[in-house]
Amino acid sequence: KVTVQSPPNFTQHVREQSLVTDQLSRRLVRTYQLYSRTSGKHVQILDNKKINAMAEDGDVHAKLIVETDTFGSRVRIKGAATGFYICMNKKGKLIGKSNGKGKDCVFTEIVLENNYTALQNAKYEGWYMAFTRKGRPRKGSKTRQHQREVHFMKRLPKGHQTTEPHRRFEFLNYPFNRRS
Repeated sequence: KVTVQSPPNFTQHVREQSLVTDQLSRRLVRTYQLYSRTSGKHVQILDNKKINAMAEDGDVHAKLIVETDTFGSRVRIKGAATGFYICMNKKGKLIGKSNGKGKDCVFTEIVLENNYTALQNAKYEGWYMAFTRKGRPRKGSKTRQHQREVHFMKRLPKGHQTTEPHRRFEFLNYPFNRRS
């Protein structure tokens, strides 16, 4: 007797795996600044756990350590100087926490058509990290993906070198044999 088995649904598998913290995959840790489109400044996490977008390029509090949470595009964002994670409370307010293990401290990176990045909170879906023109945080409940306030650009910190110096691309010459 032959049984017909349906092929695996990889789209569903990826969606399901992106929703849970991945303990197996190697964590990717990057250091960069987040440039706010509206304030024209960088996101910073201060010593008093306050978060704003008022930092100048290269400011010590604007240097962020971004750790991957899943094999999808979910990340945790920590201030390099303070060690506090950017999290969102149930009212949609951005807060700093010393322990960033909760879902409220995980954000999904969404690359938009205009090449800016929006950061949607993993716990409160549809709520985004956002800042006003003056650099003050906006409540997540008042944000939408198309708003300028949620648009960010990743930038390397001032004076920060890339991990590998750019090397010239070299072609490899393989001895090709003609098949007879």
